Amino acid sequence: MRPKVAILTRTALLLALALLFQSIRLLIPIPPLLSTFLIGSLMNTCFLIAAETAGAGPAIVLVSLVPIVAYFQQVLPLPIFIIPVALGNAIFIGIFLIGKNQKYWMKILAAAAGKSILMYVAFNWLLTFIAIPTKIAAGLLFVMSWPQFITGIMGGILAGIIKRRLTLL
Repeated sequence: MRPKVAILTRTALLLALALLFQSIRLLIPIPPLLSTFLIGSLMNTCFLIAAETAGAGPAIVLVSLVPIVAYFQQVLPLPIFIIPVALGNAIFIGIFLIGKNQKYWMKILAAAAGKSILMYVAFNWLLTFIAIPTKIAAGLLFVMSWPQFITGIMGGILAGIIKRRLTLL
């Protein structure tokens, strides 16, 4: 059992790191598509490291707070979009943690697929009720589709590399 102070500290550090990564787009002018892949991969890395090293609870805190900040950074145009992003990220870590007896790459593939499917379906459904400009809706739907799968896999690869390095320390 991990001491509560260590879990709280690790969660706080990972949250700070995730928020820093999320703010890259505000500090460095990166094209939107590249930003999606870079920042999404880094965020998924933080989520997986939190899930593996601090547990499901702290990881849920991370995946719940990050989309709120994304809304305030005007990445998500409406507050209702916070919910499917948080749920998609929670599914990502949930599927990953449920598959604890599976091979690492299988857990990552399943988690990334679950996340991308949930987010695409949720946004597709929400956009039938919400009137936003067609261009913005199409952009949101694109970002919440297969790029989520790619960033999930990339985040898994990075998390695997980092986790191996952490165990060497």
